[in-house]
Amino acid sequence: MHFFNSLKIRLRVVSFAEGISYLLLLFIAVPLKRIGGHPEAVQILGPIHGLLFVWYVLVVIQAKTEYGWSVGKTGLALLASILPGGTFYADHKVFRLLPAAEDV
Repeated sequence: MHFFNSLKIRLRVVSFAEGISYLLLLFIAVPLKRIGGHPEAVQILGPIHGLLFVWYVLVVIQAKTEYGWSVGKTGLALLASILPGGTFYADHKVFRLLPAAEDV
């Protein structure tokens, strides 16, 4: 099985990447720009995080459809993307417990 053919793995990988990019943007790139006067980090990380955020939302919508998530579970997964560290919490509480693609 190819790595990204599994929705569960895709969701977990994208949520991890989105979470890391958000933390890097908030706690490294923005302070470098605001305090240090170096906007380069935001100019690089901003678009990367933006793409990962959009990809995360799309994968969450796909998971809602495939796994039959409730509005509440879907809302929690989407809310997690705007809270620093939220995607790590969602992975721990929801994503890692999803059945494998073969079990759906």
